[in-house]
Amino acid sequence: MPGATGEVILSKPRFEKLFSPEEANHLIPRLEIIMRDLQLMANYVRTRINELAAEDPDLLNHTLPEIVELHPDLDSPSTRMAEAVEQVEELGCFLKDIDQGLVDFPFDNGEEVVFLCWQFGEQSVIAWHPIDDGFAGRRPLPGAPKPWLN
Repeated sequence: MPGATGEVILSKPRFEKLFSPEEANHLIPRLEIIMRDLQLMANYVRTRINELAAEDPDLLNHTLPEIVELHPDLDSPSTRMAEAVEQVEELGCFLKDIDQGLVDFPFDNGEEVVFLCWQFGEQSVIAWHPIDDGFAGRRPLPGAPKPWLN
């Protein structure tokens, strides 16, 4: 939608659930289990695909669903990965990176909606970032230990 000066004004994103830091922290024990399983399955699938690609380099030109169709032994771990991602999303969170273990929680800081940002291994949510920024834009929550950021 054009503004008064012709610039485009984007609508603000809407989220089904907004979290407080306490609500996000309450989910961390559950997210740790989900993330651990997801990372193990992702590593297994990558390793297996690399083994298969050593015999058939063309395999790397296929999408994951195509590879799973060609190699049914990957069906169970890839299904478990999809289920883990779905579990995170059902909590109202956003999985941002499997390898880094990044999960974002929509949060209204009083001025705007931003993301609380948790990384696998952190005992609590200690940072936030604007929706348009990623992990590199993390800023500490009040009272958070700053040496742990980035």
